Amino acid sequence: MSQGSFLSGRLGLAGARIPHADRHGLLWLSRGQLYVQDGTLIFSTAGSEEFDPGVYQIPYQMVSIILLGPGTSITHDVLRILARHGTLLAAVGEGGVKFYTAPPMGQGRSDVARAHARLWADEKERNRIARKMYSIRFQEDFPERDISTLRGMEGGRLRESYRIVAQKYGIEWKGRRYDRENPETNDIPNQSINHASTFVEAAADVAVAAVGALPPLGFIHEDSSNAFTLDIADLWRVEVTLPLAFSVAARALKDPGVILEKEIRYEAAKIFKKKNLIPKMIDQIKGLLHVDDNSGDS
Repeated sequence: MSQGSFLSGRLGLAGARIPHADRHGLLWLSRGQLYVQDGTLIFSTAGSEEFDPGVYQIPYQMVSIILLGPGTSITHDVLRILARHGTLLAAVGEGGVKFYTAPPMGQGRSDVARAHARLWADEKERNRIARKMYSIRFQEDFPERDISTLRGMEGGRLRESYRIVAQKYGIEWKGRRYDRENPETNDIPNQSINHASTFVEAAADVAVAAVGALPPLGFIHEDSSNAFTLDIADLWRVEVTLPLAFSVAARALKDPGVILEKEIRYEAAKIFKKKNLIPKMIDQIKGLLHVDDNSGDS
């Protein structure tokens, strides 16, 4: 990319051809160095699948969250300048299959968190949003059903979904089993679902953090510290998690040399990019919480 003018190297502006800078303010950087020079945030890379080799000026004031992929290093000054401007920073796996942050820096805004807390604290609203989530998952409206009834329906519908997707990929499905103490003793299809679920939950972690919602305040899940993240991940269980899991499981059953976790991680990264998964999750979160399109963006 030409460096002839100030804007020519600013990711997300003249660099609109770069696929991982989108309207939600998500900026994906990998295989390079992020540092500060003369008060400007700079990303230098020798080149990758997403970027041509070069030095890019980062418009961090216009970014909600910078996601650092594999092979990326940062300087202390980067943390200082992002914290000052309320820009989030997290390390992620390729394509968003892992989410590492300790902890995320604040955005300087609380409107999404306050909206989330208000809806969660109102039992009528909390149940309405839970029903909406079930409606998204099962493509059917449930205006009058109570949540306990819907939870009962959920189990039966998910069992049928497992059967249908397994059949599509030629998997002999014996039911969902998970030994938490010895996860490697599960059969290959169940191991695959465990790995795929972890990666989709990581994508949901990114989306929840980018918007500034509250992970512990779930509308369907209740006890987990990331209950809302699990709510969002479950919206994609049938469309993404199960096809990802069973497609790789089918390959692993035919080829014992397939390293299951690694293969699913690589496949997940490709699917997340192809489906634009994290931006779609962000749109879902904003729709569920009734926040406008600028609430989570810087």
